[in-house]
Amino acid sequence: MNIFFIILGKIAPLYLNIGIGYILARYFRIKREQIAFLLVYILGPIVIFFAVLSIEINMQLVFLPLFIFIFGSVIAFYILKKYKNEWNDASVNTLAFTCGTGNTGYFGIPLAMILLEPSVANIFIFGTLASLLYENTTGFYVTAKGSFTARQSIIKVLKLPLLYAFIAGLSFNLVGFRTPEVIVPYFENLKWAYGILGMMMLGMGMKGFNLHEDFDKKYIRISYFFKFIFWPAVVLAIIFVDKTFINFLNEEIYKVMFLFSIVPLAGNTVTLAVLLKAKPEKASFTVLLSTIVSVIYIPVMLAIYGGF
Repeated sequence: MNIFFIILGKIAPLYLNIGIGYILARYFRIKREQIAFLLVYILGPIVIFFAVLSIEINMQLVFLPLFIFIFGSVIAFYILKKYKNEWNDASVNTLAFTCGTGNTGYFGIPLAMILLEPSVANIFIFGTLASLLYENTTGFYVTAKGSFTARQSIIKVLKLPLLYAFIAGLSFNLVGFRTPEVIVPYFENLKWAYGILGMMMLGMGMKGFNLHEDFDKKYIRISYFFKFIFWPAVVLAIIFVDKTFINFLNEEIYKVMFLFSIVPLAGNTVTLAVLLKAKPEKASFTVLLSTIVSVIYIPVMLAIYGGF
């Protein structure tokens, strides 16, 4: 029980930032679009570049983004096929998207910085690229199936500044360039700034939110099963098999994989629901509730895992 409260105390500030974001948007009229631009086009690429530059590339590390992308894609296409006749609108498309990913960026990165050593947190940030690519390839396809072409999807991915930051960081890493020690503290501060502003973004998105809007119990039940039960169950099974029989991965990768599996639903689910006019209130309620549930869920899961 003590470890539960210790972990709860560590992650509590994340939710404080959500509240601050709501207050800034509601009472001080801070525009979410301005913060989003700063995160996507300035802080995000810098954080990705230095994180990729700071890690040691090996086969175990390559496994991480490959697993995240492939596993998420399999889930998304399974959901799309299995539940395609359950709704008359595009709800199944946003459901397929959200079941295959999680809030690994705005929520996951600050969570990793709180719980993990800086070097391991960089591995987590490295893995978030897989989530970004999923959201803009598989995720983009399943949410707008029939409305957009493969070419449009590829163009969307090629416009991501984070992608080029990753390529640049990886290129410098492979030729042996390392982050100068003098700027490491500056980079660490930028990671915190990214995490704090990202969590505030979640709060800003709550402006105008109405808890009395109609919500879909089946939608919530399916998405929460895959995010809160299926994802961590599969990851724990992989960790057990690898530890017992294969010994390919290491403890750092185990921690990062497990953290990926327990973050709440992705905030971009709401964005896509708005795009498709698929009852964005339903998506908003589902994502918000998953973030609230995570106040208890994450400390419980970390305490059960015992590796943090």
